[in-house]
Amino acid sequence: MPYILVLYYSRYGHTRAMAEQIALGVEQGGLEGRLRTVPPVSATCEATEPEIPAEGAVYCSKEDLRDCSGLVLGSPTRFGNMAASMKYFIDSTSDLWLNGSLIGKPASVFTSTGSLHGGQETTLISMMLPLLHQGMVIAGLPYSEQALHTTASGGTPYGSSHQAGGDGSRPLTEEEVALCIAQGKRMASLAKKLVTP
Repeated sequence: MPYILVLYYSRYGHTRAMAEQIALGVEQGGLEGRLRTVPPVSATCEATEPEIPAEGAVYCSKEDLRDCSGLVLGSPTRFGNMAASMKYFIDSTSDLWLNGSLIGKPASVFTSTGSLHGGQETTLISMMLPLLHQGMVIAGLPYSEQALHTTASGGTPYGSSHQAGGDGSRPLTEEEVALCIAQGKRMASLAKKLVTP
């Protein structure tokens, strides 16, 4: 069955909560929303992670990425950029680039940040760059989504976002949830047009 890969890294659970809403939107759009994550990176060379994480989605394999009909990539902001764990995984996909495995597939991005001006848009754009190199078709959120006009927290035309607050205590707002679901639905629709038979 065709699926949209919702691939994320989440340290405190906010990006994961967004990923779950995006996957729900994909399902509402008629495709499987496959949740996957990436392991954290460590400066300690001996550090290893278990094969299956203690909680959340299982780790993404190259096959998960290669065989998807579309990709939604999510990361918390780290100084206006994607987290090192996500960058490390993306940097390991040069074989998919060489094979052209992702060319023509739709892709979109999402993020969570601690403050309203914490680099949401630059993080989203930083995640788009390797996807463009892979030949993917980047999709944002159109302003026909009413929540883009009313949100006072997260939400951008570049992709859905969440403002978690400096202490990470803010849950997803109604507008943020609506935009995540809309992004998932849009990805399912685009994948049906671009990739799936």
